[in-house]
Order: sequence, then C-alpha cells, then structure tokens
Amino acid sequence: MGEFTRLLEAVRNGQPGAIDQIVALTYQELRELAHLRLKRTPQITLLETGALVNECYLRLVKVGELNAGDRSHFLGYAARVMRSIVVDFARERLALRRGGNSPHIAVGTDIADPAAPAQEEIVRVDEALQELARLDPRLVQVVEMKYFGGLKSDEIAEALGIAERSVRRDWQKARVLLHEELKP
Repeated sequence: MGEFTRLLEAVRNGQPGAIDQIVALTYQELRELAHLRLKRTPQITLLETGALVNECYLRLVKVGELNAGDRSHFLGYAARVMRSIVVDFARERLALRRGGNSPHIAVGTDIADPAAPAQEEIVRVDEALQELARLDPRLVQVVEMKYFGGLKSDEIAEALGIAERSVRRDWQKARVLLHEELKP
C-alpha cells in the first residue's frame, strides 16, 4: 500500500493530521490546479493561487472526511472544492457590487466594474453545471476533473471506474450541452 493510499485510509479512520499530510504531499499539484483554475478567470485578481489552495485546505479540514479512493479521486474532489470557492467568491463580489444588504440608491454614473462580466460568467457556468448535473451527474464529474482539475482522460477514467472512451464521449456531450446552456 502506497503512502497516499495509507493516508486516505487514515482520514477515513478519523486519524488527526492525515488531511494535513495529504495536502502536504499534493501541495504542488494543488497549486497547479489552483493556477489553472484562476488562469481561466483572469479578471478575479483578488484571489491568488496560494489563497485558493489555502481556502481549499480549510474546507477539507472543516468537512473532516474524505471519500477518495486514490490520488486522482482526491485531485478531482479538490478541483470541485476550488470551483465552489471561486463561484462563492464571484457571487459574493456580485452581491457587494449590487449593494449587498444596503438600501438601493439610483445614481447616474458610467463607472463600470471590469471584473463584473467575469464574475457573472462564473456564476452562469456554475448554474449551467448544476443544470447538467440534473441530466447526468457523471458529465459534471468529467467536466470538473478535466476542465477544472486538469486531469487527463485516462486519469479520469481510472478515478470514475469507466473506460477512457466513455470519458471522451462524456466530455464531448458535456461541452455541447454546456455550450447550448450558456448561449446568450
């Protein structure tokens, strides 16, 4: 049994500090995931790679359990957590931009927030993925692992226990459905 598998077993058994060790072992991969994720949303400059990895770690610790079978499962899960963090951040920024809980006062200005379209797009993509999950949850897993997690088709196939050809078909199907869902 490899060290990573042993640590996953330790997390499942509730051993304190096991998640810390998993994050330490995969820190560079998590940074690459975060960098990839943030590279796709360059207008969100307040989030940086290290901050996204740290927030991901905090959410993993908060949950306290990890139902991953191997390294690919873990990285896919981490990609999903990072997506969730970015979406939450975008929603929060949009709410603040719209005044949050403050009373609305109409003011005639032409100043625009350049990050607003990117944040709205992030929220739209998340909503499209939620709709896609209602149709076929596995398609969303493939999108998260491939697009958000940067995993290769063979790694996704191994993590999901399906054929690599199925992963390629799911990826194509998901792209078409998301494209249709995201049309203006």
